[in-house]
Amino acid sequence: MAKTKRAASRPRLDDAARRDRILGAAFSVLMARGYAGTSTLEIATRARMSKRELYAHFRSKEGILAALVDDRSARMRAPLALPAVSDRRGLAATLARFGAAVLREASQPAVTALFRLAVAESERAPEVARTLDAAGRQANRAALAAFLADAQARGLLGRGDPAAMASRFLSLLWDDLLVRLLLRVAAPPAPAEIERRARDAVAAFLALNGAPAARGAR
Repeated sequence: MAKTKRAASRPRLDDAARRDRILGAAFSVLMARGYAGTSTLEIATRARMSKRELYAHFRSKEGILAALVDDRSARMRAPLALPAVSDRRGLAATLARFGAAVLREASQPAVTALFRLAVAESERAPEVARTLDAAGRQANRAALAAFLADAQARGLLGRGDPAAMASRFLSLLWDDLLVRLLLRVAAPPAPAEIERRARDAVAAFLALNGAPAARGAR
């Protein structure tokens, strides 16, 4: 009877909580054993659940890795999902919010650890780098390119390939900071530096991609 009462009083996890527990356990195991040395059984054991429960959320180890990357990337892209901008000031503000979100999320030790894992596992498990690139870098770049294409259609930006413009903005945003973070020769930027970098990148980008005064911009 006591055992039944304890089981009944134990809080049941909802799907979101189970998913978060799996992802937290997966990250811990990945950092300890590398991708090739990580098994779904060990992830399930660390998450204190069965493999059946794990597979109810993720079909494979690669799916778990993709979710780890996509969750971070989605937070970076969030500013681009706001209502469409209608003037140059709104464009600058949205780009600054996006830039700050990218810097803030990608500078987190957990994210740089995933980048280092992709490099370390490039021979044995190239799918780590492919997943990090597709679910992270390319997804963010594509979302930014779509945002810039819409801004062009509204007359807020000059001509140019939106994909190339997205790459240019991200290059201005990062400079060499990401490499320095990966090499552990720089600390994650403080909030004030993140905001400054984002503003500077936006100013440089807009200067390179159309002069609104000359175009009669609002």
